[in-house]
Amino acid sequence: MTDKTDFKKTLDSYRATAGRFRTVDVPELRYLMVDGYGNPNTPAFTEAVEALYPVAYKLKFASKQDLGRDYVVMPLEGLWWAEDMDAFTAARDKSRWHWTLMIMVPDWTGPEMFEAALHRVAAKNRPARLGDVRLETLSEGRCVQTLHVGPFDDEADVLARMHHEFIPAQGLRMTGRHHEIYLSDFRRAAPEKLRTILRQPVAVAVEEPVRR
Repeated sequence: MTDKTDFKKTLDSYRATAGRFRTVDVPELRYLMVDGYGNPNTPAFTEAVEALYPVAYKLKFASKQDLGRDYVVMPLEGLWWAEDMDAFTAARDKSRWHWTLMIMVPDWTGPEMFEAALHRVAAKNRPARLGDVRLETLSEGRCVQTLHVGPFDDEADVLARMHHEFIPAQGLRMTGRHHEIYLSDFRRAAPEKLRTILRQPVAVAVEEPVRR
């Protein structure tokens, strides 16, 4: 028997507390990814989820069987962005949202294992968007994050405080895409019990030079 690694417990970047903003340095991580656009309450979003999970589980089983390295399949995550980031806070105009759904995988699951997993998934009940799944490394670096408990539509106030109060107060500015980590299965959990890590990549704010 091999020990089963749970990266939610071993990586500090998967820890967050409700009601508290925290700055964390996120390491470079590898993900399965699928891109999309528009309201997440649509078949396109569901098809993206349905393409990711079978590949994630095929990779896990291959890692355990071929490498003797077992691990817990990680939760679904999402990168979200819009031309105007107020679409996530003030307006909540979901039709303007771009998204990339992701599942983190260990760095030892390389391109060859990924391609083999795709072939295994395609051989039986091929998901509609399987051809859109890719393996990519994401480097976020310094981020601000917190834990949100409750419905997704209640995130707006938390994000407004993060974006417009905490981040500027720390001498930081937003740089990358809004990142959510779904610790709860939103297909099954009650909305008021959903646990979601909200993350925003940041950098040191650059002061405007004084003109004389």
